[in-house]
Amino acid sequence: MKRNHIIVAIGFLVILIFGLLLFVFQVRTTQVAVVTTFSKPTRPLTEPGPYLKLPWPIQKVYYFDKRVQNFEDKFTQDYTADKITLLTSVYVGWRITDPAAFFPKFGGSVARAEENLGGLVRSAKTAAVGRHLLSDFVSVTGGGTNFTAIESEMLASIQSQLQSNNYGIAIEFLGIKKLGFPEGVTADVFAQMTSERQVRIEQLQREGEAQAQIIRSDAERRAAEMLAVARGRATEIRGKGEAEAAKSLEVFQRNPGLAEFLFRLSAMESLLKDRATVIFDEQRPPFDLVRSSQSGPATK
Repeated sequence: MKRNHIIVAIGFLVILIFGLLLFVFQVRTTQVAVVTTFSKPTRPLTEPGPYLKLPWPIQKVYYFDKRVQNFEDKFTQDYTADKITLLTSVYVGWRITDPAAFFPKFGGSVARAEENLGGLVRSAKTAAVGRHLLSDFVSVTGGGTNFTAIESEMLASIQSQLQSNNYGIAIEFLGIKKLGFPEGVTADVFAQMTSERQVRIEQLQREGEAQAQIIRSDAERRAAEMLAVARGRATEIRGKGEAEAAKSLEVFQRNPGLAEFLFRLSAMESLLKDRATVIFDEQRPPFDLVRSSQSGPATK
């Protein structure tokens, strides 16, 4: 009897598991899913977790990877606005955002989705390249390229196409991967780049010469101002010296003896300032001052 109960419990458990497999399914964190009813998409699922469904063939679940997938466009030939042949390659990061729209559009095939996406990328790339000059792709003047603007143009064009056609796809990033030139036009392109570089060199030289002239003019102006200030100061000092000299001259004119005495005294100071031994004739000026100082007290 006890054995029969165990068999019944096991049988019930098997039926429960089988029922769960028929009616319950799980969407993982890296997945999105769509439930079809008689092969028509009826319920998109973008959040992870367990869900209920009717058993096959009434309902069926299709799973898709919702992580970002990489796609690289082929290295194709396009023409710039200045009629230069340019080889370009673009990389794209995309993911599935609406499984209900993605499934009927591509039958759940990622390969078919990338094939259609490749056509959109090539069209957007050709249009964007045709609107820009070669200098926007290759910096020949030192001003930098316009890669960011060109990539933004491509991205906006592709996103507009995806939304209008309801592909259930979102573009996460887009960028230019490679640039190149066909062998037949490489020499012409390099010649054009060299010519534009020479123009840039001449422009920089002119700008440098103009700046140097500004610096020279400023230096000359400053030097002239400093010389004018110095001349004015010298004239002021010279005027003060001449005024003092005029005062002394007036005193000397009133007392010539004092002037003669001061001149002789100054000459004596100049001769004896280095502690020199001097042999002199006391009859000759200015050494006659010594004789005058010696005889002065006796005479007095």
